[in-house]
Amino acid sequence: MVIKIPVTLAPLHFEKKGDAIAYLNAMLQKYDIGDKVIASDDIIFEAALARHPEAKEKIGAGVKDFSVRKADYGTKCFWMNRIEKTTEKFSHKDI
Repeated sequence: MVIKIPVTLAPLHFEKKGDAIAYLNAMLQKYDIGDKVIASDDIIFEAALARHPEAKEKIGAGVKDFSVRKADYGTKCFWMNRIEKTTEKFSHKDI
């Protein structure tokens, strides 16, 4: 039996985790490499990041905003840009 795990990302609620990940995948596809994530989407990524198993380490001193850049093997990935000007990739599949 498959257990559905509900996920809430800021104002959005999904009945299962897979639906939330699919939504974030679609968001990733609407951005090009080098784009900064728009402020209205930042809220959703902040909520997703808070669910990440390494959230505390990834957030560090705080997140300024998110952007889309290349990751391993040339794939697109969300990156968090910290307030102290460091960056780190953020896998939305780990929420």
